[in-house]
Amino acid sequence: MATLLLTGFEPFHTHPVNPSAQAAEALDGTAAGALTVRSALLPVEPHAAARALSSLLVDLRPSAVLLTGLAAGRPQVTLERVAVNVMDFSIPDNAGQTYRDAPACDDPAAPAALLSTLPLRPILAAWRAAGIPGHISNSAGLYVCNFVMYHALRELHLAGRAAVPCGFLHVPANAQVALSVPEERAALPYLPQEEITRAVRVAAEALG
Repeated sequence: MATLLLTGFEPFHTHPVNPSAQAAEALDGTAAGALTVRSALLPVEPHAAARALSSLLVDLRPSAVLLTGLAAGRPQVTLERVAVNVMDFSIPDNAGQTYRDAPACDDPAAPAALLSTLPLRPILAAWRAAGIPGHISNSAGLYVCNFVMYHALRELHLAGRAAVPCGFLHVPANAQVALSVPEERAALPYLPQEEITRAVRVAAEALG
């Protein structure tokens, strides 16, 4: 059976959990249409994440790639339209590193940006049919989420597999993340983890 590679991220910064990881773990081994979901967790450090993702792309040769991560503060699930060849971190990664105006790829021939190859509008339509609000975002940020989206798209292109649907889905905070915010800070919008997992599942099924 063909494979859908689904990735989430480990917890980072001050967040006690990462809802993208919980969704990926819950969906591992399930069917998404004609695809079997194979889930993996990525480290929140760009170079380690790139190594892990490269190995997964080679070993699994997935028919589709759905990368997911946490965008705390966003009120709903969002599909990313574009990844840019820039790292500019507002917080350190899990290795304690902060990058400023650094390229995501040192190759001078690397493009400045790469567009998602996911069927963005059909996924939005599938969410709407399932009663899940969502939208398309035109910025994946400049942190590790943007980095892995850029890396995955470029790796597939270099391998002659640019037609493989690949892109990034940001999820909002879940209750655990929202409850961890100190009272003196602005409250985070959140969704129950079950609804986040359902949104990822519906997106995965739209690829199958």
